[in-house]
Amino acid sequence: MIKAILLIMNPIRTWDTIVIDNRRILSVFVAFLLPLVALTSAAEGYGLARWGKWRSQIRMVEKFTTHEVMAYEVIQCVFGLLLVLVGAKLVKSVGETFHGRHTYEQAFTTVAYGLSPMFLFRLLDAFPWMSPWVSWGIGIVLSIAVLYHGVPRVMQPDPPQAFGLYVTGSLLLLLTSGIVRFITIWALQGRFKQFGVTLAAMIWPPHV
Repeated sequence: MIKAILLIMNPIRTWDTIVIDNRRILSVFVAFLLPLVALTSAAEGYGLARWGKWRSQIRMVEKFTTHEVMAYEVIQCVFGLLLVLVGAKLVKSVGETFHGRHTYEQAFTTVAYGLSPMFLFRLLDAFPWMSPWVSWGIGIVLSIAVLYHGVPRVMQPDPPQAFGLYVTGSLLLLLTSGIVRFITIWALQGRFKQFGVTLAAMIWPPHV
């Protein structure tokens, strides 16, 4: 989480540190991405259970049960992690269209750290008045700004192709993260209620 804040406050120096550290995919996933997603999900889940969420359909704040919160946050975590894994593959593929020889490790590092502001701003979703679209919008804009400095440093494309890779990769991440946000909002609105109840029961049986 601290690294995500530093990327917003001082992106150039932070990206340079990331490049020097040269962590492997597993290290980035376990030591950075997974804790960030888990902590923001836990904070959001606490807010949903404690204060609830404004529901425009019924024009009131509705609190969520423990099972509903658990099911929703599991969905959030799974789709968030998939977003990074798939997003890295897309960015790598885009790099190849610009005749680059980028590795999946480079793309994963870029996407995992680059999207960290978006995950960080999910903390705002803990408040009942915060629209999920607003928190996503703020986060993804900051992520795109952070990626501006990250793509050339981590992916190391040829200078003529650097800006094209950044723009195309950012647009793909904007689109895919928007789709994920749409799905999670549907889940929050109860569109997958039966699935959520079954999932929560598997994780935390009612008799526990």
